Amino acid sequence: MNMFESRMNELYALIEHHAELYYDKDAPEISDAEYDSLVRELNQLERDYPEYARKDFLTHKVGGSASELFAKVNHDVPMLSLDNVFDSQELAKFFARIDVTGPFVCEMKIDGLAVSLIYEDGIFIQGSTRGNGHVGEDVTENLMLVDSVPKKLINAPSGRIEVRGEVLMTLDRFNSINQKGAKQFANPRNAASGTLRQSAKNNHVIAERGLDIFLYYLVDAPTHGVKTQSDALIWMSEHGLPVQNAYRECENLYEVNEFISQWQNERYKLNYITDGVVIKLNDLTRWSAIGSTSHAPRWAVAYKYPPEEARTRLTDIKISVGRTGVLTPVAILEPVRLGGTQVQRAGLHNADEIERKDIRIGDYVRVRKAAEIIPEIVSADIASRTGNEAKFMMPSRCPACNSEIVRLPDEAAYRCPNRASCPAQLVEGLRYFASRQGMNIKGLGKKLCERLIASGKVKSLIDIYTLELSDWVELDKIADKTANNILNELELSKTRPFVNLITALGIPDAGKEVAALLVERFGSLDSLINADESELSSVDGIGPVIAKSVHEFFRNDENMKMMNRFREMGFSMGSEILIRNKKLAGKIFVFTGALSSMTRDEAGELVKSFGGKTSSNVSKKTSYVVAGENSGSKLTKAETLGIKIISESEFLEMINAQ
Repeated sequence: MNMFESRMNELYALIEHHAELYYDKDAPEISDAEYDSLVRELNQLERDYPEYARKDFLTHKVGGSASELFAKVNHDVPMLSLDNVFDSQELAKFFARIDVTGPFVCEMKIDGLAVSLIYEDGIFIQGSTRGNGHVGEDVTENLMLVDSVPKKLINAPSGRIEVRGEVLMTLDRFNSINQKGAKQFANPRNAASGTLRQSAKNNHVIAERGLDIFLYYLVDAPTHGVKTQSDALIWMSEHGLPVQNAYRECENLYEVNEFISQWQNERYKLNYITDGVVIKLNDLTRWSAIGSTSHAPRWAVAYKYPPEEARTRLTDIKISVGRTGVLTPVAILEPVRLGGTQVQRAGLHNADEIERKDIRIGDYVRVRKAAEIIPEIVSADIASRTGNEAKFMMPSRCPACNSEIVRLPDEAAYRCPNRASCPAQLVEGLRYFASRQGMNIKGLGKKLCERLIASGKVKSLIDIYTLELSDWVELDKIADKTANNILNELELSKTRPFVNLITALGIPDAGKEVAALLVERFGSLDSLINADESELSSVDGIGPVIAKSVHEFFRNDENMKMMNRFREMGFSMGSEILIRNKKLAGKIFVFTGALSSMTRDEAGELVKSFGGKTSSNVSKKTSYVVAGENSGSKLTKAETLGIKIISESEFLEMINAQ
């Protein structure tokens, strides 16, 4: 293998990794600019050495995928991505290739989550994410909770209307959420995507976080008598669909470049994040003739602004310990203005990145905002060094609990393996443990978790099960009734299936899907503990990195003490009969509204345990719709299709029938 093929393979792996983090996990590790740089390097190598190119790679497709947590939605008209350009010369070349000189419409490029909304006779009936461009996720019920999504259009024509746009979180909402001590999001885009793509979680979270939406694309616009993009924006606005004001019709590329220049600084006055300008040919009737590639239209392109940078001194490097024990270096800076805000801290990603950039404590550094919100160190000003700068070394022990740090092979991160009692991991770990996908302990939110840890009453996950009523009441703002409710929830959580416990442990890289694979393959805790790395990695869907993580977790003494105490308390340790009988075989259930005796996730697991199937979407194949309180659009659709609708009590009678 020569150096070019080797570098291309390296880029394929890097881009695939970072694309999954960005599109599917809403947890990017690098900035958009760094990701774009990797893609541009790969594209050039593919042009120079086509014999080594992977034609099926994601850079030739739309980046995301449809999560298994949602019902699938097929897009009749593909939801494509956009090609990027980075200067006026590249912009001119893009349109010269297709012989287009204008007029154009310029719109600010919103950094959010792309969605499609479908209206039937003016009524909102379905919403979906872009997914892979052809198949997305059905997020109708979640979008129903976004206030700015019109549920009924103004003076809408009859028939089907599809519009597309971007779900976003304003900067005001983003800052408010992070300042209140709720889950700390890296940027508004992650916050918007993570909020909207919550499946089987409390709907009130979506409403509380206050998402917004802007629409920018009217699908099949000519069928509605609309022939230009500027008219499409006006048409949508007139029918009550929110459209951003930051757009302009431009006669030629000269005016386009004026718009780009004007908004390079003015964009910081907007209450939402933008990272560029989308330039579209205004004449919609020419779009189909110009066509598209497999992943992007040729009649539109995104101009990406370079990240704003500033120079300041790095005064120190601190270590932050996250929920999964990852140690993240954080740069402490002399305050500097950047992107309209004062910056005093910046991410350094990991120790390898610090060494690669040769960043030292005391250096003058260049700082920029990745994705327009996350400050990061670009480089050190080596020429300004005085000799008093100090190299940074990662600690050998966790700064929070003094456990010896581990580093898995082929992983950049250093981790504290003491999942059981490391205080830095406990707050987020306890919150995750109590979440619906974990042990589903209602009432045990982040603020209460923080008070428990601060009080000293909880020093490991297991401690919450040893607290008595008086312990809870002693906590600030906890009433007797609330304390009793939590004690009841804790008892109920002990009956959760083994897969919930494995999920709740928060083993690095082992979420709900991995936990299900482990339980299906090994069945019990004892079998899982005794499995070596090769056995773990032989499970389809579990690679060597996850196998190493799981293996290390069950080799930690503190973690094993915790598991033994869970066993003593009567928690399920596996070997449940996954399929009790087949009495619901061939039946498909859809749950809507709030159930009183269980969550919809738990009801779904119950159906599966009797051989049935569940779906998030009502269709002609649906056997039953189980209607809880405040049932939404699924109930209406079921009535229209003549699907049998039953109550929660009728569902339980069906389950309990001999």
